[in-house]
Amino acid sequence: MHVLVLHNRYASAQPSGENKVVDQEVALLREGGHRVELFERRSDDIGSLSLPAKAALPLRVPWNAAVRRELAAKLRAERPDVVHVHNVFPLLSPAVLAACADAGVPAVATLHNYTQVCPPGTLQRDGRPCTECVGSTPLPAVRHGCYRGSRLATVPLAVSLSANRRRWRSGVERFFCISAAQREVLVAAGMPAERLVVKHNFVPEPGVVRAGAGEHLLFLGRLAEAKGVRLLMAAWDEIAAGGGIGVPLVIAGTGPLEPEVTAWAAGRDDVRYVGLYDQQECRRAIARSVAVVAPSTWLEAFGLVVVEAMAAGVPAVAAGHGAFVELVEDGVTGLRHVPGDAGSLASCLRRIAADPDRNREMGQAARRRYERDFSPAVGLERLVEGYRTAISVRSGGGDGPPPVGERTGSSRVHPGERDGGL
Repeated sequence: MHVLVLHNRYASAQPSGENKVVDQEVALLREGGHRVELFERRSDDIGSLSLPAKAALPLRVPWNAAVRRELAAKLRAERPDVVHVHNVFPLLSPAVLAACADAGVPAVATLHNYTQVCPPGTLQRDGRPCTECVGSTPLPAVRHGCYRGSRLATVPLAVSLSANRRRWRSGVERFFCISAAQREVLVAAGMPAERLVVKHNFVPEPGVVRAGAGEHLLFLGRLAEAKGVRLLMAAWDEIAAGGGIGVPLVIAGTGPLEPEVTAWAAGRDDVRYVGLYDQQECRRAIARSVAVVAPSTWLEAFGLVVVEAMAAGVPAVAAGHGAFVELVEDGVTGLRHVPGDAGSLASCLRRIAADPDRNREMGQAARRRYERDFSPAVGLERLVEGYRTAISVRSGGGDGPPPVGERTGSSRVHPGERDGGL
């Protein structure tokens, strides 16, 4: 199969699970014998643009005519079987869908967040869940300045959402939702249910799994409010006030709260802030963990770090909402805490560290879940099946096979970052 992957890469200064997923899927397809090409833009390149080009960039967020022409020409010349769309903000724009239509090439799109119904894609405002724009106009997002705290910066995203809603819903043959929880939100918001299928992200074999009880608890991700960093610090202070739990907390990552985390961790022997790990360091740190902590306050559409922990045979402590409800089976593959509740998070961290035998059993169960639902073999099967369905629909072959995530025996359990350059 010949696949063209479209992606606007997020800034390299901050970790991006979305960039990682795209890279891993491209490598997986190529290893499976498929021909894969990339049509990319990089948010890192915005800094080198001229001042006039930077000033014009917000106008191109809703529609970039130059990208449409360039992509349409590439599609006509190379004739891929299918186009796989990921992030289009801020340098590609939904004009890529018009280019696919121009060339008559079917498109699928992975929905990594909630940008189809929420301008910043987080379904969160002021640290709390927010659905004010879901199913209506995105004017509340502009009024509240939901993207980067700026009304001006939010306007291009709101305009793009409003102007391109119909384009997205008619120009994409299949949307890949990365969790059942995400799909439910999008269907309730009016997106076409028949085009939304659940295709969880896969995780490569890590090459290292936990051998002992673990040396630390690990937070691995972007240091941002939505990821629950402040909640974790509050919970850990509560634990420390009670005498600790015998292992340190390791925080790895970077982001807007880095100065706050650095100051909080300074001089403590129960906390280590280690900065940004590379891929191999991440895998080793996970495999040495008592548990991975994912206390997100926003409704995570997936939760890649939780599945990376599963692959290493490590349980997770995660917020009991969003995709974590279907990823973490409470008491079996990890523990779920009450979202936004520091006391509940502290209690789960104590429990996960207090019983090594039970912890080991949860880690083994997590590894079995990974092998069944999130391995490379499963990921490749679901990707290719989604592509074939989209091609069949475009060629008039009907709706194709049923959605992967909704078959008998599938991984559905309990239906329940946007850092571009503007």
